[in-house]
Amino acid sequence: MGLEQQPSPSLGFTVPPRALRTPAVAEKSEPNPIDVHVGHRLRARRTLLGLSQEKVGEAMGLTFQQVQKYERGANRIGASRLWDMSRILNCPISYFFDEIDGKTDGASPRHQNGGSATTSNEDDPLIQRETLELVRAYYAIGNYQVRRRIYDLARSLATLDGDAKLPEIDGVTATA
Repeated sequence: MGLEQQPSPSLGFTVPPRALRTPAVAEKSEPNPIDVHVGHRLRARRTLLGLSQEKVGEAMGLTFQQVQKYERGANRIGASRLWDMSRILNCPISYFFDEIDGKTDGASPRHQNGGSATTSNEDDPLIQRETLELVRAYYAIGNYQVRRRIYDLARSLATLDGDAKLPEIDGVTATA
């Protein structure tokens, strides 16, 4: 018996034998940068709210390992799961796609021409644990005047570094 194609009378076309068929799922290599970005945003929001992977998983009916895979971008998050996550983490779905840069956007399947462009947001200070914990601790301070003094202190310390680029806040730009 060879590997020649067999006609299928019920389908009306020729079906190649299983050995010659292209696999339905391509081999996995690197996760898509958009999936990685969404995972980083999931981790950032979860950490900001002070939730463990286990608690998020429990709320969604998942194991913490599955949440880990989502956060790494190893597994894609389906639309219904993303909807549930946005409700559990109290944020709009668009939050997960905020701040996508051009390089990451270019890696979407609609832009790819067979290349494997990957990006890493590991150096982004907005998703680092230290930043998220700092923001959470800052907002845990109930007294507005104390919070404002800490804010002013941080801005003035940042201006000691000549390379610091602080944004304009309340119409005032910090200067060194």
